[in-house]
Amino acid sequence: MPLQFWLDNAAIQAISFNYGYQIMSDRLTGIEVFVRALRLGSLSAAARGMGMSAAMAARHLGALEARLGITLVNRSTRRLALTEAGAAYLDRAERILADLGEAEAEVAARTVAVEGLLRVSAPAAFGTRHLAGLVASFARAHPKVIIELGLNDRFVDLLEEGWDMAIRIGRLPDSALRARRLVPVRASLCASPAYLAAHGTPRTIADLAAHQTLGYTLSLHTGVSHWSFGSDGEVKVPVNAVLRVNSGAMLVEAAVAGLGLVYAPRFLTAAARAAGQLVAIDLDQPVMDLGAIHAVTHPSRHPAAKTRAWIDHLARALPALAADW
Repeated sequence: MPLQFWLDNAAIQAISFNYGYQIMSDRLTGIEVFVRALRLGSLSAAARGMGMSAAMAARHLGALEARLGITLVNRSTRRLALTEAGAAYLDRAERILADLGEAEAEVAARTVAVEGLLRVSAPAAFGTRHLAGLVASFARAHPKVIIELGLNDRFVDLLEEGWDMAIRIGRLPDSALRARRLVPVRASLCASPAYLAAHGTPRTIADLAAHQTLGYTLSLHTGVSHWSFGSDGEVKVPVNAVLRVNSGAMLVEAAVAGLGLVYAPRFLTAAARAAGQLVAIDLDQPVMDLGAIHAVTHPSRHPAAKTRAWIDHLARALPALAADW
């Protein structure tokens, strides 16, 4: 399809949409002028209440009558008098405006009240290990909110799939999404005491070639063919993973069982390290800075009160949880 044709077609569609929107807006304005003028007794009073000139109010009323093909009001210098058709239309017009006002009030109330269904997407391992307590404390504070958690390691489309927000971990790529940084994320290289007793403790990145490694298939930096070290991941070390999994939690459990070395975020290994099931290993290169945990929302949606309250809750609660992350 020629580019010029596509551009012309897109422009026509945009003009058609804007034209249709303007017609609907003018129609509602005409109805409001009509109702206000009858209730207040004059077009000039209706115009003042709506912030327009009396001439503009008269044009809106005239356009409404022209569209309907009837006279709604007989005008005189002293007063407005409803026609028979106008009296019948007035009742319907008032109901239309009342319904519209109620709908707007309901939507406005929902943006203020912390209530309703809150749909949250989060990485599976992080959600399984850390979100239950956060959800429970949030629910106690906001009992009118129902939370739906989607635990998945893929990046969901917030708008297309209807998620209110997502928790994303790492260094976020440039995008139009709104992101609030919650807590930093550090990596850890660990193994079980039994594994280290059997295979020795690596001291340098070169030593990794002689060890069994566990690879996370969804990561470019802690994956199945190489691991990245240095604060920016600039040092690449070849590895040959003996277990390759798309679940960080599974990798940690395999490491606890003595299968090999695991290179994972500290929030995944914290509990096992605290229990003595895993031992942290320091090499001659620093582990990679993994970025942060972020709360992400879509820029085309103004976050509702429930979403803002949840993100604020995460921002308050996560730093204490993340003390050893």
